[in-house]
Amino acid sequence: MADEHTYTTSLAWSETTRGVISSSGLPEIHVATPPQFPGGIEGHWSPEHMFVASAEICLMTTFLAIAANSRLEFVSYNSEADGTLEKTENGYEFTKIVVRSHVVISDESKVERARRILEKAEEHCLISKSMKTPVELDAKVTIA
Repeated sequence: MADEHTYTTSLAWSETTRGVISSSGLPEIHVATPPQFPGGIEGHWSPEHMFVASAEICLMTTFLAIAANSRLEFVSYNSEADGTLEKTENGYEFTKIVVRSHVVISDESKVERARRILEKAEEHCLISKSMKTPVELDAKVTIA
């Protein structure tokens, strides 16, 4: 893997507080100001959703990479994340993101190994390492 990667996106305003974000070879995503803010619109992805989702997605992809490298077999992975946005002395800021992941494995003897891999994913997720907002992983491993 190269030491440097560039990810390019393009954003075009469409109307009011809406736009369309795109990147070469990827589907377009309609975005808007979230409904909690003036002029916000329901039913669209917002930068706030994408910020939280980026940490959640990175934890999953990091887990998948480490699990594959460690040859951990699992039945399923799913997660849910909450980002807390608060008004601080610096204005609105995310003060924490909590990702609740759930990994299902079929081999009971691999529970601790799966937990260690989840911990490594939390430690090595490049998105959460790049954020000033703390990202907490609340992991659960169950047997199928």
